[in-house]
Amino acid sequence: MRDRLNASLPVGLISRVTELADRKRVSRSSVVEAALESFLSPDTAQMQEAALTRRLDRLSRQVARIERDLSISAETLGLFVRFWLTVTPPVPTEGYAAAQAKGRERFDGFVTTLGRQLQSGRSFLREIPEDVGPTSTNETDD
Repeated sequence: MRDRLNASLPVGLISRVTELADRKRVSRSSVVEAALESFLSPDTAQMQEAALTRRLDRLSRQVARIERDLSISAETLGLFVRFWLTVTPPVPTEGYAAAQAKGRERFDGFVTTLGRQLQSGRSFLREIPEDVGPTSTNETDD
């Protein structure tokens, strides 16, 4: 059984209802009915909250993974710089040109290797187990 209801709506809203009805090829009444059903349904709010909660949980996990990866990257860089500064002897003035040429050659090789690594989809960070990170008790101080 159906009953008639007359409602006054803003012109802009009626235009939007009409456009949606035309796009979906349904009557304006069915668009308004679906909107009211959705608005009045007690489950809608719970479903939206559950969906939002799932999205927030997924985002929280992604942020945690990014924080972990960033911490590992920063520690890796720090350890490398400390090691490099410790073991690299100073270059004599007459050897600067040769050292710079060798440095450019090594850097080009590094960039080439890095490009291949990234193109292959392999990642150094993926090789590290999930439970190893900045909060791990296995850290050593070199």
